[in-house]
Amino acid sequence: MKLTNEDVNEILQLLDAGPFDELNLQTLRFKLQLRRGGDGTWTQEAQILSAPNLLSPATAAAVPAAAAASPAQHSTQAEAEHLVPVRTPLLGTFYRAPKPGAPAFVEVGSRVEKDTLVGIVETMKLMNSIYAETAGKVVEICAQDAATVEHDAVLMRIEPEGA
Repeated sequence: MKLTNEDVNEILQLLDAGPFDELNLQTLRFKLQLRRGGDGTWTQEAQILSAPNLLSPATAAAVPAAAAASPAQHSTQAEAEHLVPVRTPLLGTFYRAPKPGAPAFVEVGSRVEKDTLVGIVETMKLMNSIYAETAGKVVEICAQDAATVEHDAVLMRIEPEGA
């Protein structure tokens, strides 16, 4: 099951309209706890994410990646193998800048450190900071500003230092 942006908006409307002060949501992929503060805003108390197993072990063994890829894909994969993807931990809206009209956190060619803020993903009115998590140079930005992104989507790729 995938949550769409409309699903998230409907959940928010139900929470805002109801007498609820707390939300505990758990699926096979994540656990999320939210609490309404005294001012009526929601705060994220805990978030535990785990990557989904997209292929069962039997399926993965039956279709090796090398056999499934075309020769054109091999060269693209070889070029991208050394690049480190920056992925989103949540479904939401990706923002490249802190506010509309402001410069982007990073551009192609920007040097980044592990703790460099590279974007924000808004989920259920919560802003989640996305960090580079590797030192290097941004070589590709894959997600558009203000675009809806799925869980584990590649936002950008970084060429690590020394690669």
